[in-house]
Amino acid sequence: MEERNRRICMRLCLLLLIGCFASQIFASSDPIFHESFDESFDGSWVVSEKEDYKGIWKHLKSEGHDDYGLLVSEPARKYAIVKELDDPVKLKDGTIVLQFETRLQNGLECGGAYLKYLRPQEAGWIAKEFDNDSPYSIMFGPDKCGATNKVHFILKHKNPKTGEYVEHHLKFPPSVPSDKLTHVYTAILKPNNELQILIDGEEKKKANFFSDDDFEPALIPPKTIPDPDDMKPEDWDDKPKISDPDAVKPEDWDEDAPMEIEDEEAEKPEGWLDDEPEEIDDPEAVKPEDWDDEEDGEWEAPKIENPRCATAPGCGEWKRPTKMNPAYKGKWHTPLIDNPNYKGIWKPQEIPNLAYFELDRPDFEPIAAIGIEIWTMQDGILFDNVLIASDEEVAESYRNSAWKPKFEVEKEKQKAEDAASGVSDGLKGFQKAVFDVLYMITDIPFLSEHKEKIMDLIEQAEKQANLTIGVIISIVVVILSVLIKILFGGKKQLSLCLVAYYPAFVRAREGMLVTLSYNVRACYSQAKATLEVAETSTNKESSEEKEEQNDKEDAAAPRRRNTRREN
Repeated sequence: MEERNRRICMRLCLLLLIGCFASQIFASSDPIFHESFDESFDGSWVVSEKEDYKGIWKHLKSEGHDDYGLLVSEPARKYAIVKELDDPVKLKDGTIVLQFETRLQNGLECGGAYLKYLRPQEAGWIAKEFDNDSPYSIMFGPDKCGATNKVHFILKHKNPKTGEYVEHHLKFPPSVPSDKLTHVYTAILKPNNELQILIDGEEKKKANFFSDDDFEPALIPPKTIPDPDDMKPEDWDDKPKISDPDAVKPEDWDEDAPMEIEDEEAEKPEGWLDDEPEEIDDPEAVKPEDWDDEEDGEWEAPKIENPRCATAPGCGEWKRPTKMNPAYKGKWHTPLIDNPNYKGIWKPQEIPNLAYFELDRPDFEPIAAIGIEIWTMQDGILFDNVLIASDEEVAESYRNSAWKPKFEVEKEKQKAEDAASGVSDGLKGFQKAVFDVLYMITDIPFLSEHKEKIMDLIEQAEKQANLTIGVIISIVVVILSVLIKILFGGKKQLSLCLVAYYPAFVRAREGMLVTLSYNVRACYSQAKATLEVAETSTNKESSEEKEEQNDKEDAAAPRRRNTRREN
């Protein structure tokens, strides 16, 4: 009897252990939070009542699907809506996965489609007053407008020393997909301080919360900072070069010699038609019947190229071309010598940073609510399947079951539309790869001054695929000119020549008639001469000297001889 009871007890314990193990397995497969928007969001999500947020949220099906989502219904509006969680989600222990779908049904030229994961209400916010100032822990998702094209990841972290909340932005985040398909965005926060950003399940960015290379500003402040009260001594000389006090302008240095002179050796090409104009009145043009001389003025026939000039080397008055003046030296500048009193670059002394702290793990604030607070110029932005999970496999299962079937249908439909319009898959794929690279180029530090201009060019090309090659050429010209400017400092003549004549190089390569060879040579010679002169110039000219030099260069700039192809 006793043995029997013992066996029963062991079986019960075994069943209990199996039950506990099974419950853990099933519990781990459940998300912490999931919103599919299968049902209306009324009563579950709270729309902000703040005056600025006039945008109307709608519960509608995604275009071409039976799947519902939360839709931005009007363009040029601010939108704000929030969902409070039953229990705050702690981010400090274990893995946390943040994931959601969004579809830009009408594209995205200027607007956001990101989520904000809000701190507990003790931080000072009310659901009905949810707005841009409501305190969040994490902001994640796509944002595109002007020079901005990125999938944000922003962590608001509290400095334990100062109590200040600081926004830490992910450096070099991935760009936003430029199509109108449904995409799923995933952020994985791991206990080893690693962050992964996935788009459509594919890793696009990996970062470490404590790496200075991954977040701006760095999560951990520097140990020391420059002393704000430390002042540079008055006698500190930080000029490595000075003008040579013993230098004297050579007697034969003629500052007034022109940069260019007429080429006396040039001869008028044989067959040049002096008495023929480059353009003549179109003999086939007829004055319109409704032309009124009193109202419209005297009618003149439109001009066409003179056909007699087509077989001649040129028409009209012939003038000798100009060439670089061998006597030209430009403005004389005192040469530089090493400064005997040079002490180096002065820097204030370093002092301990009172804001410095150390942590083994970021002090993440709990997530008490999920909010969407955006401003957008586009309607048709649809959010769906907002998910928080503690298991990466759970997020993957939702991608496979909820997102992927929709995406495949949309992709096939897009392929069919492209095929009908004559756009091949290869070209679309090539263009997407090109745009991805171009957007990466905009983040190169030495192009920062030109970033907005380059972004504008890329956005134009995205809207008009036929501009892709032209945009690439334009960006190459910008990069070349910037690199040359960096290499030669302020001596910009050579870079100006490249920019001015690069289109001519392209047309000439394509076999078009371009009579620019002389001008190109002149431009190169001018740049070379300018660089040689500049090597002896001082780094700190007076503003009057700079203006005088610029005026002189402008006045003496190479003059391009008109061709019969120009109006």
